[in-house]
Amino acid sequence: MTDAVTPLWRASQALRLVTLLYAVSYQIASMGYYSNVRLSWFFVSLMAVWTGLSAVLLSRASVPRWKVVLADQFVVIGLMASTRLVSDYDWYSNHQTLPTTLWSTNAVISAAILFGPKGGIASGILLSAVSAVVRDQIDLDLWTDATAPVLVSVGLALGLASNTARRAHAELERAVRLAAITEERERLARQVHDGVLQVLALVRRRGSEIGGAAGELAELAGEQEVALRMLISEQGEANRVDATQAEVDLRSLLRPRGSTTVSVSAPPDPVLVDRVVAEELSAVVATALSNVALHAGDGARAYVLLEDVDGEIIVSIRDDGFGIAPGRLAAAEAEGRMGVSKSILGRVEAIGGTAVLDTAVGAGTEWEIRVPKGSRSD
Repeated sequence: MTDAVTPLWRASQALRLVTLLYAVSYQIASMGYYSNVRLSWFFVSLMAVWTGLSAVLLSRASVPRWKVVLADQFVVIGLMASTRLVSDYDWYSNHQTLPTTLWSTNAVISAAILFGPKGGIASGILLSAVSAVVRDQIDLDLWTDATAPVLVSVGLALGLASNTARRAHAELERAVRLAAITEERERLARQVHDGVLQVLALVRRRGSEIGGAAGELAELAGEQEVALRMLISEQGEANRVDATQAEVDLRSLLRPRGSTTVSVSAPPDPVLVDRVVAEELSAVVATALSNVALHAGDGARAYVLLEDVDGEIIVSIRDDGFGIAPGRLAAAEAEGRMGVSKSILGRVEAIGGTAVLDTAVGAGTEWEIRVPKGSRSD
């Protein structure tokens, strides 16, 4: 992509050429009042040369633009000061300086495009002050003359325009990157679904049919199948969440978890939390629900409740399945199965929350996740 303000640079240089024509016409109309006409044409020639040179340098950016913009300020100031060399006091104290106010505005425009409104206003004030000094008008209120209001207003307006263009360009680049990332994620998800998931599903089904050691292999394959499906689901959620938003509605991430066996309840009002915290809580819920699908038994139902109470986010995940036998979680961790210790407890701890498990054999399980609403993931 091109620079965000390239169109502004090109338009401003076209304006520079137009204002040169006006400055030359003003020179022709005023040279009868000059005390040194030949010298005045010399300065006008310098103005024409600099107009062409600066227009090329700024539009093409063949040299650092800040150097050209800085030189632009000095050239305009020098040409303004030269007015006293070509006319007497009675004329220059009551008329525009040699490079007319309209042509001098180009220096303000360039500063505004490059440095924003602050740079544009600073350039406008500087050139307004120089104009007042050259015309010996420093004892008067500068704002009674049109020079200062025009220059400062142009600097402010073009500075705001350049900042807006840069912000819009940055948003467009982020959108393009997000679209590319989303497309790649979807491609990988299709490949995983068409290949790995189908194989894992086959191993799980055939292993369960064979039983024995193959049954244990089937159980492991089933866990990995659910984990991969959860990962693909999380990627889809990441695509729906704008990465530029500081806060997101947690409800939008939890409600898609609902199904014929999973009931999700949430407050009617948005539950806004830090984006990263919301994604981590969604992953925790996904892990808990995958455990329900794997271990709670056929026909088990799960219930997810989201609450926003006194500055604290509470997420409860309950099921009516078999429950967890004492020592089972420790044994699973020893066997290298980190679904609870890493995907649930580790994630909750990372975002500054607490997770409490309540379970008993035959009584199902219930996770209660509490996270302060202002928490962030480090």
